Amino acid sequence: MKTITRRLAAIAAALSGTLAVNGASLAAAPYPDRPVTIVVGYAAGGATDIVARLMAKSLTEELGQSFVVENKTGANSNIGAEIVSRATADGYTLYMGSIANTINRSLYSQLNYDFIKDFKPVGLVATIPNILVVNPKVPIKTVQEYIAYAKAHPGKLTCASSGSGSSIHLSCELFKMETGTDILHVPYRGSGPAVADLLGGQVDSMFDNLPSSLPHVQAGKLRALGVTSPKRLDATPDVPTLAESGLPGFDVESWFGLVAPAGTPDAVVKRLNEALNKALASPAVQASYKQAGFYAPQPPNTPQTFSKKIDSEIDKWGAVVKRANIKAN
Repeated sequence: MKTITRRLAAIAAALSGTLAVNGASLAAAPYPDRPVTIVVGYAAGGATDIVARLMAKSLTEELGQSFVVENKTGANSNIGAEIVSRATADGYTLYMGSIANTINRSLYSQLNYDFIKDFKPVGLVATIPNILVVNPKVPIKTVQEYIAYAKAHPGKLTCASSGSGSSIHLSCELFKMETGTDILHVPYRGSGPAVADLLGGQVDSMFDNLPSSLPHVQAGKLRALGVTSPKRLDATPDVPTLAESGLPGFDVESWFGLVAPAGTPDAVVKRLNEALNKALASPAVQASYKQAGFYAPQPPNTPQTFSKKIDSEIDKWGAVVKRANIKAN
């Protein structure tokens, strides 16, 4: 009996050692060792989806595992964000966040997720500046003329947007606050219909995302007055910034960035951030960005710098939403 007991003990010890070795091997398995999902809160074809697919392709090449985009639409991206906030924090479910998530925090009275507490920033992926454009029939050629016209005709000058509470809408609201003008906001269901009516002369102006309006500016169908970026853009070198035009510090850019569920290991976030920055530096991504009208973030692009940007954007847009009394629910 003692002999059998000793043998069983020896077998158990051997199995225990084998399991420990296998467990250590599994724990040390390099990330990622299976496909990764990037959730997008908007429909396919929009700016968030386009940048997510560009980056998914690049991360697949950088890390040797498939990065797949899934569109979980609804409630101005809140549904997708909520899904990822509840996902396992292992780096295999990520979310392509955007400026909308920092606006939504103040815009909605109730959300089922907290963009600060429920997520861990990975890195900024891209930015898109806005451009103030007018229909050529409007007798305005500069930002200062736009301000003067608005003050001379309070409530008459119209400004279209892709929807109430959108970054395009809030760009206009911020402009109104900083210039003391009364401009009539006209919301649409998306940027496409808004631009169509701007081209047709049904509305006067719009703070549109650059990629949407640039072809019409180049064709002479819209007149560009100013860009909301800190510096002039390569695509529109003759168009001044709003800061140059008498509004110092006016800086509005739509942005997109990767976040992971809170609790995701720091080592995983670090690996993702390094791969992201390698992708952003690649000629292929730079060429794709140039074609699509996206801009790569300036270094350093770390989880910490992205976290500070998120905090800053929440404060900035929260103040605008409150002052303009904008509500979504």
